[in-house]
Amino acid sequence: MNSFGRIFRISVFGESHGACVGVVIDGCPAGLALNEADFAADLERRKGGQGKGTTPRKEDDTPIFKSGVFNGKTTGFPITILFENKNTRSEDYEKQRSIPRPGHADWVAHQKFGGYEDYRGGGHFSARLTTGIVAAGVIAKKLLTLGLSANEDKNIPISITASITEIGGEQDTEKGLQKAIEAKDSVGGIIECVVKGMPVGLGEPYFYSLESVLAQIVFAIPAERGIEFGTGFAATKMFGSEHNDAIEAMSGKTRTNHAGGIVGGISNGNDLVFRIAVKPTSSTPQKQNSLNWDTGKTEDFSVKGRHDLCVALRAPVIVEAVTAIALADFMLLSQKIKRVL
Repeated sequence: MNSFGRIFRISVFGESHGACVGVVIDGCPAGLALNEADFAADLERRKGGQGKGTTPRKEDDTPIFKSGVFNGKTTGFPITILFENKNTRSEDYEKQRSIPRPGHADWVAHQKFGGYEDYRGGGHFSARLTTGIVAAGVIAKKLLTLGLSANEDKNIPISITASITEIGGEQDTEKGLQKAIEAKDSVGGIIECVVKGMPVGLGEPYFYSLESVLAQIVFAIPAERGIEFGTGFAATKMFGSEHNDAIEAMSGKTRTNHAGGIVGGISNGNDLVFRIAVKPTSSTPQKQNSLNWDTGKTEDFSVKGRHDLCVALRAPVIVEAVTAIALADFMLLSQKIKRVL
């Protein structure tokens, strides 16, 4: 339900306006050096209030280690990390409790959990919970620097870089964001992720293919609407001879990379490349119409609270985190990372 992974396994907890959010990471090898400073850069990238188009809500996001780290090293037991929620405005949500916001999980959560759900700030459905995911990603990224290369004769760190390629249908991200500002509305975006240093052999045919596992955790990112690997949907417009990647060396290197580094569900040693589509922020400044479940009638309303005009702006580091988590799990499964470092 709230967990992912087979060996490197994470579980998220908390609510947007609760006391805290956090993550439990099980299966992390013992002996990994870890301190608060390791988390600073990625957590800063995820924060709101950093620039135009992001939510004005600001949190300290200082990681509080509750278990699994001793004398600056991981112990091999579950790591628990908390992040306190200090900057909340729950009254914004009390006023519109009876009107489920279109595009949000308000209505389905109310139906599924019988009205017992914490609705403040989206509760457990909030992107606030990605703070813990980013923290788990920091640990996973550190582990991936220890993995073996495709030939297993030397360590080649796996590096993950995600970046925005489009905002609001514009490759010029500033222009795309300005469209939202001028329209007093929200916009979506496209994020591309490239993983270098990939070994051959991660993934299984069919149900634990590298693509299917990555897709599963990528879709845990709020507002994610689609994913494509390599050439993706553009492959439908190509001939087979054009799409096929010619193999040039025993390392698995190919002349092109239309497959995005995965063939038959298994990594082939080339760069792993995929793109995700992020929908426009559901909380838009525009007036909307929805059902009032107290009156049984629809009515106009405006969303209150503090929100991003484009959630894609803060998502690249989250994409990197989920990718690192999935790959760290595969690396441990294939014994390319030791359980004691």
